[in-house]
Amino acid sequence: MENMDPWKIIVRPVISESALRKIEVENKLTFIVDRNANKHLIKWAVEKLFNVKVDKVNTLITPKGEKKAYVKLSSEYSASDVASKMGIL
Repeated sequence: MENMDPWKIIVRPVISESALRKIEVENKLTFIVDRNANKHLIKWAVEKLFNVKVDKVNTLITPKGEKKAYVKLSSEYSASDVASKMGIL
């Protein structure tokens, strides 16, 4: 995994009303990820890119055929801080 590029796994953040609510209420970030990435790879990529600890990753395939990941951050990290650094908030 060390020689992989985390940006190949994380395609882009999702910026929608529900995604912003999850940031504020549930401490979760939402990303569109590579269709072949599993939860372990997604967790590794988010931890490496944003220097946070991930508690849990949930994934689903959207009707468009993209893979969406909901990433719950550990309580000592703030999803709004990470979102601010990414320019979402």
